[in-house]
Amino acid sequence: MIVTRFAPSPNGPLHLGHAFAALVAHDLARERGGHFLLRIEDIDGARSRPELADAFRADLAWLGLEWEEVPRQSSRLASYEAAAERLKAMGLLYPCTCTRAQIAAAAVEPGPDGPLYPGTCRGFGDVVLLRKEAPASYHLAATLDDAADGVTLVTRGMDLFPASHVHRLLQALLGLPVPVWHHHQLLVDGEGRKLAKRRGSGAGSLGLTELRLAGEDGRALAAALRDRVLPSGISLSKGLDRGV
Repeated sequence: MIVTRFAPSPNGPLHLGHAFAALVAHDLARERGGHFLLRIEDIDGARSRPELADAFRADLAWLGLEWEEVPRQSSRLASYEAAAERLKAMGLLYPCTCTRAQIAAAAVEPGPDGPLYPGTCRGFGDVVLLRKEAPASYHLAATLDDAADGVTLVTRGMDLFPASHVHRLLQALLGLPVPVWHHHQLLVDGEGRKLAKRRGSGAGSLGLTELRLAGEDGRALAAALRDRVLPSGISLSKGLDRGV
């Protein structure tokens, strides 16, 4: 049985890029008689806005999607802590006192969870698994969540392709099942940048909630995205979809 998921973070409104990603996951599951899950990734309590989860549900229903909801990340903190203790016992975790700004300034290239750690506190670069302000980073939490939810096909943007290798390593270390990964193209703006909340792409004419409240037809929008008919100034990123 194929199981996919859409896992948005409630730190900003959904935009067309989110709609495209949700449709990819939803349709791959439905085409094969599987299950499409919704998981709210609210592990970053400082940035999360609980009211956005309801807006997410309304936006997805407006698009014509149906889903099964699974526990949100804030209810799974004990599992993250237990996994972290196992990794510590293996001698695989070590502390770093660098700030995000210091890591960003020293990093030579970005990673799927932000700038790659430059090895200041250890002689080689690593990814961050635990944070002072959150019980776990994206890598650890998403890997554990997908296993707990029984996800068999992980769909996400091509920009997160490097993360699959990190997650595969964590799965091996923690004895977790290994899903299939499908990395799809992204929606990008006129400068080739993926749509992002921090650049304001989640607001105005590209925000799903604003389109919904303005009376736009969500099912028609979903059909257009499925057919790759995109608004002016928006296109698909270069490259083909990739699997692992």
